[in-house]
Amino acid sequence: MTGSQLSTKHVLGIKYLTEADIRLIFETAENFKEVINRPIKKVPSLRDVTVANLFFENSTRTRLSFELAEKRLSADVVNFSASSSSVKKGETLLDTVNNILSMKVDMVVMRHPAPGAAYFLSQHIDANIINAGDGTHEHPTQALLDAYSMQEQIGDLAGKKIAIFGDILHSRVALSNIFCLQKLGAKVRVCGPPTLIPKHIEKLGVSVSYSVEETMAWCDVANLLRIQLERQDIKFFPSIREYAQYFGINQDIINKSGKKVVIMHPGPINRGVEISSEVADSSDSIILQQVENGVAIRMAILYLLAAKR
Repeated sequence: MTGSQLSTKHVLGIKYLTEADIRLIFETAENFKEVINRPIKKVPSLRDVTVANLFFENSTRTRLSFELAEKRLSADVVNFSASSSSVKKGETLLDTVNNILSMKVDMVVMRHPAPGAAYFLSQHIDANIINAGDGTHEHPTQALLDAYSMQEQIGDLAGKKIAIFGDILHSRVALSNIFCLQKLGAKVRVCGPPTLIPKHIEKLGVSVSYSVEETMAWCDVANLLRIQLERQDIKFFPSIREYAQYFGINQDIINKSGKKVVIMHPGPINRGVEISSEVADSSDSIILQQVENGVAIRMAILYLLAAKR
């Protein structure tokens, strides 16, 4: 393992990480990838560390990925799902966390519907905080595993062209991806219906396109986001069928681009909406590698934060 350390004791968002932090996480993940492909997949690195997973929003993949990463590192794990907890009875975020901290927890992995919740927590408690998604704000570990997966496929990302398609407006993955890719020197473009692209997003240094075919021909990697119907209280487009027709990625569009494009998706996939099954299951798709890399990246983050304790 590298001797250097992260510049921060929390992972609250990509905007708080340096390029050196990101590269250190990738390097550490590389070592852990070897571990998770061994017959004995456990290391004792976090043997005396207790990690609480606080999920105030439903999550299957992220929660399982963190839990697996924690167990591979031999940490003690406490799972807390707010949908079945005192939060429903009106307990505040700070009360909940103080109760969990009084159980002597060292690290907290938290997903919360309010933007800034993880940052708020880091100001009030002593544990290391990892943001597993705060509202429509950031989802740093997803962006790190996405960028790491891209780098595995196409090498150093400096100067590479990465397109993010779909529901940019409601996506925390999009914002974290933009920050992370730019820190690694990539060129980023967002593409989707005008109603799902935030106003003034160009100020973040990204280009905007409303043409799937043109963007597909431009990019080296296409990261497809799902339509987040659960965050949409008004109609942003006429129908799912129409979205799929104009903005869905199918084999025809890929063939027309006349080049090999790496296809990614943070999941869960809406097959036949933002991506056809043919593309999702094709040899250009690295969706399953993203899942495997997710465990390695999260092991790296937990390991590096534990070193800051």
